[in-house]
Amino acid sequence: MPRGRSTFTKRQKEQARQQKQRDKNERKTQRKQDQPDGVVVDEQEELRQMREHAAEQAALFGIGDEEEASGSEIPVAHGAKPNAR
Repeated sequence: MPRGRSTFTKRQKEQARQQKQRDKNERKTQRKQDQPDGVVVDEQEELRQMREHAAEQAALFGIGDEEEASGSEIPVAHGAKPNAR
């Protein structure tokens, strides 16, 4: 019994998917081989750099200056129940 057109296209799509998966795994393996051995990520240094960058961004946009300068905070009523309807 001959196969229909939809069977052929499904088979072609599956073969293409498998080929993409093989290519992806090959690229992943290649990247791992290209990395120098013994690469150690210094987490403390990375966190320090992230904090510095965040501080620079905050200074650039003036975030935090207004709250610290005025010293005012949003009052929060303790024990108040939220409006439940």
